[in-house]
Amino acid sequence: MKFHFSLFLLILSLQSNAQVLTLEEAVRIALQNNYNIRISKNNTRISENNVSLAGAGMLPAVTGNLSNNSSIQNTRQTQADGSVREVDRAHNTNTSYGVSLNWTIFDGFAMFANYKELQELQKLNETSMRATILSTVSDVINTYYNLIRLQQQLDATDTAVAISRLRLKTAQNRYQIGKAAKLEVLTATVDLNTDTTSLLRQRDAVRSAKVVLNELLARDVSTDFTVGDTILVDRSLQYDQLQNLSSQQNPAIQTAFINERIARLNEQQVKAFRYPLVGVTSGYNFTRSHSELGFARDARGRGFTYGLTASVNIFNGFLQKRNEKNAEIRIENAQLELERQRRNVAAQLLSAYQTYQTNLQLVKLEESNQNVAKQNMEITLAKFRLGSVTPVEFREAQRNYVDASVRFTDAQYQAKAAEIALKELAGTLNL
Repeated sequence: MKFHFSLFLLILSLQSNAQVLTLEEAVRIALQNNYNIRISKNNTRISENNVSLAGAGMLPAVTGNLSNNSSIQNTRQTQADGSVREVDRAHNTNTSYGVSLNWTIFDGFAMFANYKELQELQKLNETSMRATILSTVSDVINTYYNLIRLQQQLDATDTAVAISRLRLKTAQNRYQIGKAAKLEVLTATVDLNTDTTSLLRQRDAVRSAKVVLNELLARDVSTDFTVGDTILVDRSLQYDQLQNLSSQQNPAIQTAFINERIARLNEQQVKAFRYPLVGVTSGYNFTRSHSELGFARDARGRGFTYGLTASVNIFNGFLQKRNEKNAEIRIENAQLELERQRRNVAAQLLSAYQTYQTNLQLVKLEESNQNVAKQNMEITLAKFRLGSVTPVEFREAQRNYVDASVRFTDAQYQAKAAEIALKELAGTLNL
């Protein structure tokens, strides 16, 4: 019987020409193709480009200027000696062009706070990208091992169908030689149809899981593939070590910490309005004008201009005081958010670790149950072929084996999922 089961599974494997997809390959494809990761990387590139002295307002602005104005007027002028000059449709032009420079050299140190804020925003986007990568890799690993779980359950259902076919064949043979009633054949037929229905549903679940994984990998969702057949659980995770790592590397905590620093920089930017704003201006301009009526018909000029500007806020209706208070409140909110994230991560970590420990125990228990159920099924099958057990007893042993196999694979997957959740919270998720 064992030989028949092995041969049956071998035939199934030979019939499958799908490419084997390893977990490492799945993660690599996801890191390259996943849309969320690619968008997050682009956002990080934008924040990197924004970190500049010009973006912080430290560099001067140089602009080129051009102005050309023309007019056609009917003009009548009375001179000082009483004479009158009059021109109809007099054409006048004024042209100026040049280069100007404006540079704020002091703004209450706001420009330095601006530059630091741009750097913090870059770190914030990098942390967001890291969180996206962790979340995506976690989804890929979870989906991959869920597919292994479904595939193992499919194998158990395949075995159940093979046994049900053998049972039906045995019942038909016994009925033909008069050792069994027609009822036994009908019952075996119904049980075979039931197992076949379960098999079809399980195959559909496997196909659906493949579609989900293909979507995460951002490739053609109809791509067929096969996965491994083993769920290995890391049993060496320690709560104290995970807790220390999560407080330092968890993306949610890092995000809250960066937001607190940004809130403090915003306060510096608000307080900068108490200081005077000092700037310098300069330029080099060319001018040209033409007038058909006037003291000077044509005029040209060029030269260098420079100057100093300064302004200070004396009174703006107490808005400065209000803005500073609001900035202090934002800092307090950022501190509260940081504390909330720390406690939230600690709660998630403890809950996930308890689940992890429980599932490790369940894996051992369900593995033992599966071995017992398998032995019981083999013994019952041998007795059934000899006619020493009833079909009901045989069916019960068959169901026990399938159920034990399902519970064992479920326990393995749940333990693996808890392990992945712990590593994601600690920021150490890898292969």
